[in-house]
Order: sequence, then C-alpha cells, then structure tokens
Amino acid sequence: MRFVSYYDQQGTIRPGPLFGDPDGPDAWVADLRHPACAAHYADLPSSMQAWVELGLDHIARRFSDGQSIDADARLPLHALRLAAPLPRPGKIVGAAFNYHDALAERQMQPPSEPVIFIKSGRTVVGPNDPVQVFPHAGNVTYEAELAVVIGKPALRVAREDAMQYVSAYCIFNDVSATSLVKADGGFVRGKNQPTSGPLGPWLVTPDELGDPYAIDIHLDIDGRLLQASSTSQMLFNIAELIEYASARMPLDPGDIIATGTPAGVAGAHQPPAWLTPGDKVSISLSGLGTLINPIAAGVSP
Repeated sequence: MRFVSYYDQQGTIRPGPLFGDPDGPDAWVADLRHPACAAHYADLPSSMQAWVELGLDHIARRFSDGQSIDADARLPLHALRLAAPLPRPGKIVGAAFNYHDALAERQMQPPSEPVIFIKSGRTVVGPNDPVQVFPHAGNVTYEAELAVVIGKPALRVAREDAMQYVSAYCIFNDVSATSLVKADGGFVRGKNQPTSGPLGPWLVTPDELGDPYAIDIHLDIDGRLLQASSTSQMLFNIAELIEYASARMPLDPGDIIATGTPAGVAGAHQPPAWLTPGDKVSISLSGLGTLINPIAAGVSP
C-alpha cells in the first residue's frame, strides 16, 4: 500500500492511505476525519510517525482495498498539496560511496565496510517545496537515493533479520554542499544545510514495491538527464546497511536509511551541474513515483 501526508484546508498535516494508480487521474486519498470514516478509523492517530510506530502493515490491513470508504471521504490526489510523507523523521543515516557505478566514475576503490553519516530529520522538505541554496555553501549537488524507513526499534540487528525492520520505501534527494564536505573533510555541515532533505512523494510498503534491488533511478534538471542507474548497483545492500548502522547506534521507528546515490552527481558532468536558483529537480524511482523540487536562493544568516 501507499501512504501520503497531506495538508488539509486548515494547513494541518494529515496522514492518509493512497488508492488507485498515482500516475492516473483517479487516484485518491481517504480523509479519515470525514464523518463517514469516524466509526471505523477514529482510533487511528493523526501523524504518519505514529502510523509507522503502530506498523504500516497493520494499518494497511485496516483499509483493505478501500471499497468500504465512502465516496464523500475520497480526496482526489491531484487536488492535494502533499507534505513529506514523514514530515519529521527522527534521523537519517546516509550511506556514502555505496554504488559501484559512482565509485567507477570517481576511480575509487570500494570501501571495505559501509561509510555512514547522520543527517538531521529537520532538513526534510516535501514534494514541490523549494530547496534553498545558500551563498556560504559553495557548490551544491543533488543525489537521487532510495530511502528505507525503519519500522521498529533496531539495535545490533543481524543482516539475516534486518529486512523485518523495514516499514516502507520512498524517494530521497540527499542534497549536499560539496564545497563544505571537502573543506571540512567530513559530512556534518555539508549534509545538514536547511531544506537539504527532499523526501516523497509517498511511502510504499515492501509488499507493494517488490524487489528493492531492481529499481530504476533517474534524475533530471529541467529535462537534462543527469543520473540514470539502478539499485542493482548498490555496493552494500539494505540488510548490510541496517546491520552496520544498528551496531553503532539505536535505530528508531521513523528513522531513515538513505542508501547512497549512483553515478552522475553534479561535479561529474562537464560543465558541472551544480544546483542553481531557478532549477527544477525531478527524481523518478520505478514503483515509487516522482519527487520534484524547485531550487531557490537561500539567505545566509
């Protein structure tokens, strides 16, 4: 099943199940606050974070195929303003240097174990929200990634058990200030600029997505194709990343594992494709939809 977070008429972010083909005209989201839904769903909490903690598989079974939801409680997807499906994840554990084609492009030897960093959940923005590029940040790149949402507490998880902790998948753009990463010799500043974590457009449960290593990845800026790869190029797979990260920190429900980006980041192109105000970045992952964000000028404090 797919799940979204959307803004209601009062500007409050609400979670909802998504029904139908999201690429078609008839997709809709259930308004669970509608009186027609009250008898069946009044007990559900009002945030996607709480749904993840309850278990999205459990939530999905409550909705079945949506036939029991009154027509008056169906909101057309095209009429909604979507928020990030997890508007404020706890933390994002990113994997660097995790795609074979990206390593080959940079003429780097593969690392012997995962290279991870932490990105604050407060960097997250939703579909169509602007990504701000700040003057102090220097050169800034996009990074199209598969995001994995953790569904239950995970600490020292063995890789053979790790996929049991996956609640959902999503698209993530790990916007990175390359100049700051190089200047610092580390990831903290360069990965944690405001608005540098576009996430969306919806969560997809593992049973809906199928094989997470057969996902096509495409990123373009204003129609210029800049990344074209597949999750089959991943160096350390999802289970290995969960095992490695959970041996070093507790992973909590609603945390995200960002699994790395393939070849084609901004500095690899001639001329370089650094993010510039006025750009529009579009990322498509097969089975997960398309995440679009405009680039805007940020004002450094």
